Amino acid sequence: MITIENTPNPATLKFQFNFQLPMAAGHEMNSPSEAEISPLAAKIFGFPWTSKIYLGSDFISVTKQEWVDWDVLAEPLKGLIQEHIDSGEPVLMDSLPLTPRGGSEEFDEKDAELVGKIKTILSRDIRPIVAMDGGDIVFAKYADGIVFVRLQGSCSGCPSSTATLKDGVEVRMKELLPEILEVRTV
Repeated sequence: MITIENTPNPATLKFQFNFQLPMAAGHEMNSPSEAEISPLAAKIFGFPWTSKIYLGSDFISVTKQEWVDWDVLAEPLKGLIQEHIDSGEPVLMDSLPLTPRGGSEEFDEKDAELVGKIKTILSRDIRPIVAMDGGDIVFAKYADGIVFVRLQGSCSGCPSSTATLKDGVEVRMKELLPEILEVRTV
């Protein structure tokens, strides 16, 4: 069964599955060619109103173009997703890397212990909250007291993402790791 949930990003809806996908990290797809890793995402990108898709462990977030309304799209899209799952077709291809897409991580080796703590906080404290809104947050880089993260899914381009980043993520990081000066997106 698929449920539809609004996200803070008005252009994005979250379609929640009642099962977990066998994957360790999410995948953001910004084009039909990137959607080749997911037969379901490839189907959704077949519609011209699709802007972006984020596939989480138990949901898919779909971002639409501005020229179309969710009132027209939501229920038919839910039906397409349900039909795909019911048919037994894979949601995600089996031969995928189990690491987040989107570039390599950067940090100085002397900061390895701190980076490990940052990743733990992101994974344990922040990712579950961001996932409730159909998004994800991934460590990208650490340098000179600044943590750089990549926002994905409904969080990418969301009007409230700056507030989430500064009032939520940054405050929590500074609370747990005083050496953190700032958190920025890449």
